[in-house]
Amino acid sequence: MKSAKKSAQKGFVIAVLVTTSMLVSAQSNSGTRSAHTKQPQSHSKVSKADRPFEVGDASWYGKWFNGKPTASGEAYDMNELTAAHPTLPLGTWVKVTNLRNHLWVLVRVNDRGPIVPGRIIDLSYSAARMLNMSGRGIAKVRLDLVNTPDEASSMALLSSPY
Repeated sequence: MKSAKKSAQKGFVIAVLVTTSMLVSAQSNSGTRSAHTKQPQSHSKVSKADRPFEVGDASWYGKWFNGKPTASGEAYDMNELTAAHPTLPLGTWVKVTNLRNHLWVLVRVNDRGPIVPGRIIDLSYSAARMLNMSGRGIAKVRLDLVNTPDEASSMALLSSPY
């Protein structure tokens, strides 16, 4: 009986010592530094992810094309958030930012275009309305690629600076 009690006490002492050493080790590795330790300076440049894919003029197309087939085979719906781009793969998600008012919208490339030289993207009527460019017809925009549909679905479709 005494040996069982002593064995249990030794086990308890070992457990306390192991736990204490783990706590001390965790505290020393927690990243806390003394006030005299200098932090490394980061000289970061603008990463590729921070640069836009493309910047230029956007236009929109609406009623005259509504219901007509797009390059992807689906019918164009002016009320959907879609776009035409000359080179991006069909199905690519693009964040389009109006550089005049900083409104942005996510669109899915489902067509080829723009037809007019000097423009970088043609937006659906709804996408143009979201960017508040439907009245003017043309706006200077920034295009940023959205990597996956999961990333696109986790973002809001429209953002206002207000």
